[in-house]
Amino acid sequence: MILSADTKLDATTRYLPDGIEIRKDGITIDGNGAILVGNNRTGSGIALRNLKNVTLKNLTIAEYHNGIVAIDCENLTIEEVTVRSTGDIAHNTIFLDIFHEPAVYPAGIRLSNVNQASIKNCELSHQFCGLQAYDCQNLKISGNNANYSSGFGFYLSNTSDSEFEDNFADYCCRWHPRDNGNGHMGADAAGFVIVNGATRNIFRKNYARLGGDGFFLAGLRHDGRFAPCNDNTFIQNDASWSPNISFEATFSSGNVFRENIAANSNYGFWLGFSRNNRVERNQIFNNRQAGIAVENGIDMVAEGNRLTGNGHGILLWSKRIPQFDAAVPDNDTSRNWQIERNTFSGNGTAVRIAADQDHGVRPFLNNGKTPPPKNHRLVNNSFDRNNKDIVTEGVEE
Repeated sequence: MILSADTKLDATTRYLPDGIEIRKDGITIDGNGAILVGNNRTGSGIALRNLKNVTLKNLTIAEYHNGIVAIDCENLTIEEVTVRSTGDIAHNTIFLDIFHEPAVYPAGIRLSNVNQASIKNCELSHQFCGLQAYDCQNLKISGNNANYSSGFGFYLSNTSDSEFEDNFADYCCRWHPRDNGNGHMGADAAGFVIVNGATRNIFRKNYARLGGDGFFLAGLRHDGRFAPCNDNTFIQNDASWSPNISFEATFSSGNVFRENIAANSNYGFWLGFSRNNRVERNQIFNNRQAGIAVENGIDMVAEGNRLTGNGHGILLWSKRIPQFDAAVPDNDTSRNWQIERNTFSGNGTAVRIAADQDHGVRPFLNNGKTPPPKNHRLVNNSFDRNNKDIVTEGVEE
């Protein structure tokens, strides 16, 4: 079906193995409750390219490889759309590649080089990925449900200056078996993935609980290319109950984490090899290993957080990894931290700062090539009922 004018569909079920192609700027497609059904999860339910000012609403799409694909578009609106039964990757098979190219993994909605779009109140759960955004900017993504995605709830690659608010991406997890009979719970599935230079985005009041990770931000690719994701802001999100990490943000700078909940995970925050991050007024509790864990983090602030019942409240350490030197040469140790007005209660160790460590708790032989951790300021913090309050090992000052 090719549409080149405003269209209101009949409220019926239509078998369209090749989907709908939109070819006209400035039109509105009102599904009116219609259901589009594809053929064996192939093709796209709706496709549009090089268009402006298009609106899609009130539609259900099922049994396509991708639900909606928009490429090189501007001022796109998608509202009250349900996508079901898109392509998937067999469960309990592979460890995912978070730096994949767009054609690799399917999605409910895929945006590529889209400027200005509003995606609102869409039902995108039970996909491999709810929404993908590649090379986009000025998106407003709100009120969408991508729960139970077997890969990623919301995926951002080189997507910037966008807002994600009041979205759900719970239970985005999978299992990767290994030859020894064990496996990895998570396999790099996550509620929100932020990679390949995604910057200046705001994530507010989203839920990403029980995911492989809650929020997974990574600035260094597996192929060694440095693509930092800087100056993103995370406010009042809940990323609890991950088997791995609630909020991971590595090899990037200027990210702010404020008033979030990071609880009942292996780690609350893991911010390795990053700089100039702020972790402020978060609720961080009952994480098995640490509430805030950072290797070789520099110029960081942890202020006003409540850290309760964690294995470690704040765990900082140095560890030289030669292959990271070219990407982040300044991150040669843990240094220049301001730890102020935090409340530490009932943790195993409230604050541990140590040199030459693996995961902050085991000796790691660097052959003397890593400078010792230095210049950590602890000011006006409160300590109550921790097994140990402050532990340092090999710290210069």
